[in-house]
Amino acid sequence: MRLMIPFQCGDDQLAGTLDTGDAETGIFVVSGGNEIRAGAFGGQAAMAAHFATLGYPVFRFDRRGIGESEGVNAGFENSADDIAAALIAFRNAAPHVKRIIAFGNCDAASALALYHHSLPIDALILANPWVIETAAGDPEQPAVPNADAIRARYWARLKNPRSLIDLLTGKIDLRKLAGGLASAARKQPASGLAVRLANALARSEIPTSLLIARHDTTAMAFMGAWHSDAFKGVQTRQSVKLEQFDTASHSFADAASRRWLFGQIESRCQIMSLQPTR
Repeated sequence: MRLMIPFQCGDDQLAGTLDTGDAETGIFVVSGGNEIRAGAFGGQAAMAAHFATLGYPVFRFDRRGIGESEGVNAGFENSADDIAAALIAFRNAAPHVKRIIAFGNCDAASALALYHHSLPIDALILANPWVIETAAGDPEQPAVPNADAIRARYWARLKNPRSLIDLLTGKIDLRKLAGGLASAARKQPASGLAVRLANALARSEIPTSLLIARHDTTAMAFMGAWHSDAFKGVQTRQSVKLEQFDTASHSFADAASRRWLFGQIESRCQIMSLQPTR
């Protein structure tokens, strides 16, 4: 059963949805970007329905200024109060839940990583965390192209036999190609956001799963940061596990990657269900 759960965040009323289940482990879903709680192409609504059939209650919500929620959309870096209010609403609507696994994709993953320390969350599942700095005054526009994503894109293109034909027939501008390769060769330091994310995960006390769509641009940018010095402390933590799947779908929208994603979440739910409550 799916229930509408309105709740307050400051002076604003936010819209939440609970897919009911009897399990003591619940799934808390935070939407990425400026998406409504259904997520990309209704994927998060489908996720909630799937796990509810397995008995896990699932709570989703629209942060302020998004979808059916009141208020001003201040972006993911100012969403800590929204997340905290939604967690309280989840607890009130499903008081039998003893453990909460929080899931977020893209900047929702980054928001959860940054702010989970003070929240009643027992495990994190972070998909394709956003680590690209944005231009001042425009939260949707990256400040600079990410070198790691550029390198991966050029490598994929150069491996394509069709690109060799285009090169030989003059369809590819050699000057632009050379400039692109030069940009890709430049090593960028981890962004300020990536460093903050690494610091937050390095001091995390709960199990964290990083789920990466191997050929997604956002994920490739994260993997560039993951292999930088900033994340060395995170890589050595036993509580942090990174898994990759061979897809370019940022939201794991195709059938194969969705099965993989759901399998990863279900595995974490089963593990957490065996743990004592905090």
